[in-house]
Amino acid sequence: MDIETLRQEFSDHWAKAAAIRVLAMDAVQAANSGHPGMPMGMADVATVLFEKHLKFDAKNPDWADRDRFILSAGHGSMLLYALLHLTGYEDMTIDEIRNFRQSGAKTAGHPEYGHAKGIETTTGPLGQGIANAVGFAIAEEALRARFGRKVVDHYTYVIAGDGCLMEGISHEAIGLAGMQKLSKLIVLWDDNNISIDGEIGLSDITDQKKRFQAAGWQVLACDGHDPVAIDEALTAARKSKKPTMIACKTHIGFGSPSKQDTNKAHGSPLGAEEIAKVRKIYGWSHPAFEIPQDIKSSWEKIGARGAADRKEWDSRFSELSESRQKEFNRVIAGDAPRKLSATIKALKKQMSDDMPKVATRKSSEMVLEVINPIMPETIGGSADLTGSNNTLTAGLGIFNPENRKGRYVHYGIREHGMAAAMNGMVLHGGIRPYGGTFMCFTDYARGAMRLASLAGVPTVFVMTHDSIGLGEDGPTHQPVEHLAICRSTPNTWTFRPADTVETAEAWELALTSSRTPSVLALSRQNLPTVRTEHKLKNLTALGAYVLAEADGKRQAILMATGSEVEIALKAREILQAKGIGTRVVSVPCMELFAQQDLSYRRKILPAGPVRVAIEAGVRTGWDQWLLGERGREAKAAFVGMKSFGASAPAPELYQEFGITAENAAAQVEALLGA
Repeated sequence: MDIETLRQEFSDHWAKAAAIRVLAMDAVQAANSGHPGMPMGMADVATVLFEKHLKFDAKNPDWADRDRFILSAGHGSMLLYALLHLTGYEDMTIDEIRNFRQSGAKTAGHPEYGHAKGIETTTGPLGQGIANAVGFAIAEEALRARFGRKVVDHYTYVIAGDGCLMEGISHEAIGLAGMQKLSKLIVLWDDNNISIDGEIGLSDITDQKKRFQAAGWQVLACDGHDPVAIDEALTAARKSKKPTMIACKTHIGFGSPSKQDTNKAHGSPLGAEEIAKVRKIYGWSHPAFEIPQDIKSSWEKIGARGAADRKEWDSRFSELSESRQKEFNRVIAGDAPRKLSATIKALKKQMSDDMPKVATRKSSEMVLEVINPIMPETIGGSADLTGSNNTLTAGLGIFNPENRKGRYVHYGIREHGMAAAMNGMVLHGGIRPYGGTFMCFTDYARGAMRLASLAGVPTVFVMTHDSIGLGEDGPTHQPVEHLAICRSTPNTWTFRPADTVETAEAWELALTSSRTPSVLALSRQNLPTVRTEHKLKNLTALGAYVLAEADGKRQAILMATGSEVEIALKAREILQAKGIGTRVVSVPCMELFAQQDLSYRRKILPAGPVRVAIEAGVRTGWDQWLLGERGREAKAAFVGMKSFGASAPAPELYQEFGITAENAAAQVEALLGA
């Protein structure tokens, strides 16, 4: 539908949609940076969605049963910011729009969760939003099964572009959503045939409609500038028993005389002269950032339309028993149950008494066996490695279209899609997901793991087979640099526990975190219990602590994580037999150790003794503790990996690469001799 027809036959709609377009043009121009074309192209779709379908209350943006709107095509962020401002979200003022992409503004270049209400997730890296949305939809299904349709019954809407659908993560996401028949997931594809380089045909010939159909989706199509056709498509989508993709045929930079339907409208300002021409075409005579009161009022009525629905929901919610209301509010807030601390303490005592020798992946399963029954909000899963990751415990049941009360998701070989979907579950609220794969395959999940850290989403990534200790599968599967990569990512807790006690403590921290994701790096090989003396305190929360003190004068400090703590203790025995007083420090989480005050860190790593770190990974990250904290080069050494691994039984590999108690002891003696 052309602009003249829209202005004449749908004048009210046109005025509201034009407000989005001019705000996008003006904000990008003022910033001299941004993407005006996509908001200009999708303004009609967004207007119909918000006016006629989206259930929300701008004055109560955290309402638990609101529909979720996710802008997967995050480069078009001004579409979202304009909608939030126009509909009356209190923290999205016109000054925030004016300050688009400026320091301190809520209106970042790409939407960032937590900057403003109504931004449901952090997007920008293409494909993440659509994959997050799968998690949102899973969370909605699971919570509806648990609490009932009267309390949980909402949709997840996504605007995605060509770039989102080209990214590999989208294939993982749509396959999972189709298999799960997530009927309350509706994707609006901005089918404008343009990317930064030019027409889509330069790089892709995929028939996206057939692709979604093949994955089990309902596929609809509409003119993305025809408000009646858009409304009809959305109405049909809401009736489907499958997830729905609506192909919305649009013009990028709609109305721009020289840039419409070209990549020139994609990622740069239109220019003052072009904007003046567009204003004339739109019939928009108002200055930059000025929205006429009648148009703003119309939008604010849309923002208030959901207030009645919310009040009705409040009434239905009040009919729940007091205990059900408290439980719903608890899980939506992300608070752990009171029983968690006592449950972990009891397990720790049992493990210290029984002293099992098990792989920490098995330790993790043992912890989950006591956690899952008291935390019904957990949803576990694995990327097709359930038996290896030990992530499925008794009684969870499988989440699928036939059993929405199931609490275990078979993600298939979709590490990236799994990680992003879990982020979406956390962001939705009410769910504490965890999912497993091999530590080496954090490479496949990296994009979503990074966004969890950036957005402050406390997802739990269970990463087993954490070193050359996995043995015969060889260097393709043996992580050596991955611990360093995880540790170098800001706002990430990387746990590498030495036994079941430390594993239990790590899980307690991961499940009580509110803003930090956790990586649990777990062993394939069996490890002895090293925490044989029960402590009520969560020592892992300190990041590092003295596991074994030196007998006599302290001359050496051995630091180790995970499976190498056992090696450090054996090295200590060798050294102590030679009269070399040796302290062993377990370092289950470097990030938490770094957060401790200086006096504690100096107590654990005093100046003077030589220091040797032992870990079956690369040295990167260890110099903070070897050379920093009053250490120095001449008195420090590292026992670990300098190359990729090899295919052989684990004990042989540890010998081959010198990660042994004998070598660690020899390093200490050499440093003392020097």
